Amino acid sequence: MASDGGAFSQPIGPAERIDAIDVLRGVALLGVMAINVVTEFRVSIFDQFLAREPTGSPIDHAVEAILTLAVEMKALALFSLLFGAGLAIQFERLANSGRRTSLLLRRLTVLLAFGLIHLCLIWNGDILTEYALAGLIVLPFLFGPRWLLAFSALAFLALYLAMQAFPPAGLFPSTATITQHVADATRVYATGGFLDVLAFRLRELPLFVPLHAFIFPRTIGLFLLGAFAWRTGILQSGPQHLLSIAAPCIGLGALLILSGADALGTILLALGYGAAIVGIANLEGGKKLLAWAAPLGRMAFTNYLMQSVIFGWIFYGYGLGLFGRLSVVSALAIGAAVYIGQVVFSAWWLRRYRYGPIEWLWRTLMYGVPQPMSLSKVEAMR
Repeated sequence: MASDGGAFSQPIGPAERIDAIDVLRGVALLGVMAINVVTEFRVSIFDQFLAREPTGSPIDHAVEAILTLAVEMKALALFSLLFGAGLAIQFERLANSGRRTSLLLRRLTVLLAFGLIHLCLIWNGDILTEYALAGLIVLPFLFGPRWLLAFSALAFLALYLAMQAFPPAGLFPSTATITQHVADATRVYATGGFLDVLAFRLRELPLFVPLHAFIFPRTIGLFLLGAFAWRTGILQSGPQHLLSIAAPCIGLGALLILSGADALGTILLALGYGAAIVGIANLEGGKKLLAWAAPLGRMAFTNYLMQSVIFGWIFYGYGLGLFGRLSVVSALAIGAAVYIGQVVFSAWWLRRYRYGPIEWLWRTLMYGVPQPMSLSKVEAMR
C-alpha cells in the first residue's frame, strides 16, 4: 500500500487494538439498541414529549423506567466519549504522516456521507451525521495541548447545561404539531410501503433538527473529553484506578438523576459506566466475562447500521409493520435477539476477516486504497 509515513499511515490491525475499548463499545451498543428499539422504532420518538395516561403492563412501566433512568442518553454519551477517544488515537497514530490532516478530514467526510445516506434512506434517528459534523469541529482542537482539550470540553458541556436550564425560545414545535405528527407517524410507519415511509421520513427531518441542536454542544464536549481521557492516559490506567473513578461518578450521577438534574447526572453516569467497564475488562476475570463484547465493538459501525435495516423491516409497513403495536417488553425482547445474533455473527466474521464490512469500506475510502480484508491473506503476506 502506498503511504507516506510508513506504518503510521496504515489502518490499525487487530493485534494493535485495545480490547477494553472494543468491549466498552460493544456494551454501549447494547444500551443504544435498547433505547432505539423501544423509543424510536416501536413508536415515534416524539411520543415521549406528549403527556398521556400510561399504557401497558406494570412490567412495561418498570422496564421503561429503568431504561429512562439508567440507559437513555447515557449509552449515547458513552459512544460520544468513545468517538472522541478514537479520533485522538487516530490523530496520534498518524503523527509521523504528512497526510494526517487530510486523512482525518477524509475519514470524517466519508462518515458524513454514510450518515446522510443512513439518515435519508434507512432511518432518521441517525447519529452518524451529527458525529461527523462534531468531529470536524473537534479536529482542530487536537493540535492543541491537553489543557485546551479540557477547557474546551468544559466550555461546551457548560453551554449544553445552560441550554437545558434555559431552553432557547421557539426551538421546539408546539404540542399540537407533535400530536398530529405522532398520529401521522403511527399510520405511515405501520402501513406504508417503502416509498411512503421514505417520503414521510424526509418530511419529518425538520422536527429532528431541534433535538440534535439541543445536544450538539454535549456531543462536542464529550468528544473533547474522550480525547482528553486518551491523551492523559486515563483510559490506559490500571483497573483499580479506573474503578476508583467509576464509583463516585456512578454514585453522584445516579443521585443527580434521581433529584431531577438529569443533564449533569447523565454525563457523570456515562463517565462512571465507561471507567467501570474498561476497568473490569482489564481485570483477568473481567476479560473472560466481557470477551464476547470485543468483536461486537470492533464491528460497531456495521452492527449499528444493520440494526437500523433489521428494525426498519420489523417495524415498518414495508416489512412486518409492527410499529405502534408492541409493548416495551416485546420490542426489547426482539432487540435483544437481534443483538445476540450480532454477537455471534461478529465473532464468526472476525475469525475470518480483519474488519467488519462497513469498517473495511470506511478505511478503504479514507486511505484511498483497498484494504487487505482476509486474515489468511494478511498472514500469508507476512
